[in-house]
Amino acid sequence: MRRAVTMWAWLGVLATVPAAREAHAQGSQPSLKIGFISSRQILQQTPGYAAAESTFSKEVQGFRDEVQKLQQQLDSAGRVFDQQSIALSPAAKQQKQRDLQQLQQKFEQRSNDLQTRAQQREQELLQPIQARVNAVIQGLRAEGNYALIFDADAPGSNIVAADPALDVTSKVLARLKQAQ
Repeated sequence: MRRAVTMWAWLGVLATVPAAREAHAQGSQPSLKIGFISSRQILQQTPGYAAAESTFSKEVQGFRDEVQKLQQQLDSAGRVFDQQSIALSPAAKQQKQRDLQQLQQKFEQRSNDLQTRAQQREQELLQPIQARVNAVIQGLRAEGNYALIFDADAPGSNIVAADPALDVTSKVLARLKQAQ
């Protein structure tokens, strides 16, 4: 989610660059108005986010339970093999090892499938919320003539300190709550 908010903030920047260049070409110095948001705070307070997060958590728990059950089956098969391997002929031992490897591959494939499904589901649940948040941010950016709006919560944002007056998080939240 943070990446999407940051991406849209940067797209807003790119949209303002031609206007700033034009103003500069006409001899005037463009003023660079900058703001920042806390995407984490915005998400937590955006209407619908708590329900989406709860739904996602419940669905992911089902995926985790399935993976845990598969892991237990794999572990059990490994223990049985370890116990029986001494008594098995070399050919039977090789066959059991292949069976165990196939079981391991099936486990890994199913785990990957469930992880992909979880990521897709998270995207499905969050996309409408992200779109609404991004639209509000873009509207505030254009309305307030901001050249840049940074996400202070983005990984690697490099914002160490900022003037609290530049924080537009409360404006974003107010707009989101008005649109409810």
